Amino acid sequence: MGMKTDRKTGILVAVALLAGLFAGWLIFGERGVKTPDGFVAANSGATVWTCSMHPQIRQNEPGDCPICGMDLIVLKSDDQADENPVAVTMSPAAMELARVATARVSESAPVKSVRLNGKVQADQRLVFSQTSHIPGRIEKLLVNFTGDRVTRGQTLALVYSPELVTAQEELFLARKSMDTQPELFRAAREKLKNWKLSDSRIDAILKSGTVLTRFPVDSDVTGFVAAKRVNPGDYIERGQVIFDITDLSRVWVFFDVYESDLPWVKKGNTVEFKVPALPGQVFHGSIAWLDPVIDPQTRVARARVDIPNTGYHLKPEMFVQGRIESRLPGKTEALAIPRSAVMWTGERSLVYVADRTERGLSFAMREVTLGPALGDSVVVLKGLEKGEEIAVSGTFSIDAAAQLSGKPSMMSPKGGEKPLSGHDHGKSASAESPVLPSDHGTIPSLSPLIDGYLVFKDALVRDDLQAAKKAAGHLSALLGKIDTGSFPENKKDRWLKMKGELAGLMGPVPQKQTIEDVRKVFQSASVIMIDLARTFKPMDSPLYIQHCPMADQEKGADWLSREKEIKNPYFGESMLTCGEVTDALK
Repeated sequence: MGMKTDRKTGILVAVALLAGLFAGWLIFGERGVKTPDGFVAANSGATVWTCSMHPQIRQNEPGDCPICGMDLIVLKSDDQADENPVAVTMSPAAMELARVATARVSESAPVKSVRLNGKVQADQRLVFSQTSHIPGRIEKLLVNFTGDRVTRGQTLALVYSPELVTAQEELFLARKSMDTQPELFRAAREKLKNWKLSDSRIDAILKSGTVLTRFPVDSDVTGFVAAKRVNPGDYIERGQVIFDITDLSRVWVFFDVYESDLPWVKKGNTVEFKVPALPGQVFHGSIAWLDPVIDPQTRVARARVDIPNTGYHLKPEMFVQGRIESRLPGKTEALAIPRSAVMWTGERSLVYVADRTERGLSFAMREVTLGPALGDSVVVLKGLEKGEEIAVSGTFSIDAAAQLSGKPSMMSPKGGEKPLSGHDHGKSASAESPVLPSDHGTIPSLSPLIDGYLVFKDALVRDDLQAAKKAAGHLSALLGKIDTGSFPENKKDRWLKMKGELAGLMGPVPQKQTIEDVRKVFQSASVIMIDLARTFKPMDSPLYIQHCPMADQEKGADWLSREKEIKNPYFGESMLTCGEVTDALK
């Protein structure tokens, strides 16, 4: 009886064991097993699917990424073998899912877009001093406030002048003896004309036969009163200035040109500019004058554009943002590629070069030497040839596949290294993230600027448009409070250029209508702020450089944060934790 019971128990245990093995095969045989390092390993004999954003995910069938929900893409199949051992092969379906696009390297006219910031100023040739031609006492001001518009010949003030009263009496006496002493009458008349009395006014005085006690001072020009220099009851001398009048029918626009941009800016260049206070309007003009010297304080030269001001819409002290399309000196054609094709590591510039095969395209990483940026493209000085095909979008997806395959990639230039863990979504910074050493050239006065930038960032994280616009205005105000004298001489130029670029970016933000437009400004400001943090070390605690490869239409964008936790300002709540820490600044 005991032996039967033991045999029965053994059979049940064996059946349970077989059932468990079969269930394990069903669960893990198709889906893959989770490895200790967090990668999901797919079974051999099947196509491997991965996420372009999270290359640690590997499955044997298509689906959605369990982290971000994106469609998985094909990595490779067992029966595929790369002809090039350092290249990544992608099928047309995989390229479509990863949004990979290619283009041929071509030559084009090397035209650089130079952005300039400036202000509207009055045309110095149209600024006049209105003087009184009559000595005496101001009896009445007919124009008595700054900003009033006057026209040529308009009476500005009435003056009581004892000298003119006496001169009129002499005129009346001379008229009585005009027949016998005409020279005396002409002399008395000329004396009044020396006080700028017109012939018609003198004739009117003679016709009335009475002495005029209050004499008018008429405007010599048409324009706006810029300054009022007298009040009723004041005694004035002949030739004394009573008003400053400015004609604003034409104005000057002065643009700041940094030393590095001077080779691109020439007299006669056409400037297209916009005024934040006049949204929707675009103005054009040519550079009429270029400063022959550089200001020793701001380290900029000024370029002047003369503009007709019909309707007086352009007002002195208005901020403007201009752009010049300038051709690269000495070259008519140059190799140029889209900026989206280039991945920057800080020290190297990389592209993925395509090679067409029967199975699709294979991509191999190549380092290139870049020249000046030309708007949305960049000149290639070395590393590519005309006609070669390169990836111009989806490069991060290709790089993720290269990392996963242990081939040369952005972070592993020699290949064969352990694949990266992808985006940590705020859990922790990479243990291998480089920490930049601090130096003794810190500028503590910039710390409030970092704080203002972080407030701007946090408003975008919350998707709060109004708070972001307010923070940008505060950041703009902070720029004017920083003492340039606290900077070392060898760094003043760099600070002034950063300050000018930030001021130009922040100025128009209050007029932005959508949070997407504000985020574009934040992206440009972040590039400057990261450069500022690296250069001047203004922080009293570590700053983390964080990166989102999905921002800027998958070109990728960076930002600064005091916390390692990822809170994405480019997508807000829709993709709050998408990103990774790439650097730490101490």
